[in-house]
Amino acid sequence: MKIGLYSINGGHLANPDDMGRVAVAAEEAGFESLWTAEHVVLPDPQVPPSPLPAEVPLLDPAVALAYLASMTTEINLGTGIIILPQRNPLVLAKELATVDVLSKGRLMFGVGVGYLAPEFEALGIPMEDRGPRSIEYIEAMRSIWHDNEPNYDGKYVSFNGVKANPRPVRPLGPPVVMGGHSKPAWRRTVTHCQGWYGFMLDPEGTAKNIAGIKDLEEQHERPEGLGEIEITVTPLMRPGVEMLETYGEMGVDRLVLLAPVQNVDESLAFIDQIHAQMLG
Repeated sequence: MKIGLYSINGGHLANPDDMGRVAVAAEEAGFESLWTAEHVVLPDPQVPPSPLPAEVPLLDPAVALAYLASMTTEINLGTGIIILPQRNPLVLAKELATVDVLSKGRLMFGVGVGYLAPEFEALGIPMEDRGPRSIEYIEAMRSIWHDNEPNYDGKYVSFNGVKANPRPVRPLGPPVVMGGHSKPAWRRTVTHCQGWYGFMLDPEGTAKNIAGIKDLEEQHERPEGLGEIEITVTPLMRPGVEMLETYGEMGVDRLVLLAPVQNVDESLAFIDQIHAQMLG
């Protein structure tokens, strides 16, 4: 079981010194990956379903991971997630290719379609078509990353006669990990992504989502080059051997842990705890 650490770029870690200390400690403890959170803007005042007060600091995922790439050598770096329809796909492709090159191929591209209407409204982006828009963006980004003559002609993005170098280390670019607990998210996972990410799921919810993905694998053709679907979950369960066994038996490949901490010292103590219980 791979073990990751969530929210390396937010809250009390949204500063270079503490973020760097925790990233290096996680790598030394044997964590497989670090994951960022994202909201470009947050509703103020906080209203459901917004997950955070507007005052909570969140560093930009690409910038934060580029910084962490310079401080680490082996640990993988994941966006968990980037709200894809809110981004310009070619600008984002350049940013992520840069992070991937600087980290020597350690980037994982976690994406989601978003769910906060005030965020979309503030950015001037329609929320209603966020699903198909995200699919086009993934396809367009892979073209600029991979094709000899990149081009794309879609409803939401169209380009030809351009290139962007350097390209990511892997031919298709960083592996795309789709976040979401809905049937459309499962379908997008099957047809366009190397992996799926379920956030804050108990074992019952995890089993439901994995079953849904498997059902859609039988209904939709999966491109051969995407390989087996890698299952990542941020669990709702006390860390320990029982957690590893419970999620592992369901077919989860990676657990990305959200530490119940309030400051950098508590973050470092949590890393030591996980090392002793699960990684030592």
